[in-house]
Amino acid sequence: MTVRSTATLVLAITTATTLVAGCGAADDGDTVTVNIGYQSKTINTVTAGTLLRDRGTFEAKLAELGKAKGVRYRVEWKDFAAGPPLTAQMLAGQVDIGSMGDAPILVNGSKTREHPDVKSELIAVTGYNLRGSLNQIVVPRNSPAATLSDLRGRVVSTSVGSAAHGMLVTGLSAAGMAIDDVKLLGQDPAVGASALQGDQAAALAQFVPWPQKLVFDGKARLLYDGGSANIPTFHAVVANERFGERNPDIVTAFLAAQRETADYVNQHPVAAAQRVAELTGIPAEVVYLYNGPNGLVSFDQTIKQPLVDALAKLLPFLKGLGAVADLNLGEFVDDKYVRALYGGDYEAQRASTTAPSPLTGTDAVCGGVVSNPATASEVWFRGQDSTVASRTPTCLLRQIAQHGSEVRMAYVPDAVTGTRIFATTATWVGDPAAGPDDRLLPFAVEGDAKAYVSSHPGSAILDYAAALQAR
Repeated sequence: MTVRSTATLVLAITTATTLVAGCGAADDGDTVTVNIGYQSKTINTVTAGTLLRDRGTFEAKLAELGKAKGVRYRVEWKDFAAGPPLTAQMLAGQVDIGSMGDAPILVNGSKTREHPDVKSELIAVTGYNLRGSLNQIVVPRNSPAATLSDLRGRVVSTSVGSAAHGMLVTGLSAAGMAIDDVKLLGQDPAVGASALQGDQAAALAQFVPWPQKLVFDGKARLLYDGGSANIPTFHAVVANERFGERNPDIVTAFLAAQRETADYVNQHPVAAAQRVAELTGIPAEVVYLYNGPNGLVSFDQTIKQPLVDALAKLLPFLKGLGAVADLNLGEFVDDKYVRALYGGDYEAQRASTTAPSPLTGTDAVCGGVVSNPATASEVWFRGQDSTVASRTPTCLLRQIAQHGSEVRMAYVPDAVTGTRIFATTATWVGDPAAGPDDRLLPFAVEGDAKAYVSSHPGSAILDYAAALQAR
């Protein structure tokens, strides 16, 4: 099966779907039903889905609104495994507001434009990564592959038409290869993860949280970080445009509830990670990698220009697959609701790319304030509901050794990119020529560690256990 035909199977939304005229909240006179679509296991949409639903914030705001208007609101939550089936339900008039990733969002906008009653608009962001590190390529731990070039002629699983697929194409191109140089296998993330573990695929190119979930489980190692292409990736909220015109107060209440949920995640990251883990079955340590301080996801509703620009770069790729028709982004992206929610603070927040949940603290071992995101590190000791911060990865290892408690997980920034990674699965390099607090460096990709060693005489590659002893 060709890439094009696979994309058609995976991404096409049937035009035979029965459309509901005048899509909007179903009203029986006393009760208004609001249909919310979400993806429970997509952890960078939790502020518009899993955690928002669990906290009941939206329902509480609708209850207040209902008292003022003399009506009762009922929220119908609909869980989806991916963006395409959610879009199908929006086309059928069964979802009023939904959240999904950047590639499915473009498909959503393109498909719904064919039907005025269900035409959608992108109204807010849930979480983003400006480097694009939410998409990654992993291989089995014992794989001989060291670079993308080693995947030539091998089977690579991905969700065809997704941002992860785009990341794969971009990465291969940078390595002097074309997509036809690998055997592309179009699969949903869970199926692809099983294929990787069952030796049916040599690599898995996927989006959050699948690559790092496999790394955490000891089933895979990182081969390529999508951030290498420096193309932002994100998830966002889409809403039926006509629904919003008829019910702007409901949309406003949803976004206000989403903002409060994002504030909760940013202010109580450990508690939020533990709760998301309980609700989804994804290990809390993996959730915290993405959603914790200096995590891979920044929770911010504002629609930043680099994110819109990233959509413009992704659109031609999806058009080439036949997944979307042309889409006017200036018409599709509309920040009027979130702009009104933030008021006079909107433009400043929209322009800011500062992490909303920075890792800070005081280093009890090396001394000094933890403030530099390029070196700030963190350990979560077992049995604790808070973490301990360190100025550098070297200081973190000293902290672990001196504490004497069992480590639940430790997090460090990649020495090249600053991307947050698991300390226990990093490739470490010992450099005796570096400063005393910087002589142990973690790398997400083994190839980067080897490149560092080749250009720094006297340095050597270490595993985590050896790095811990060399502190």
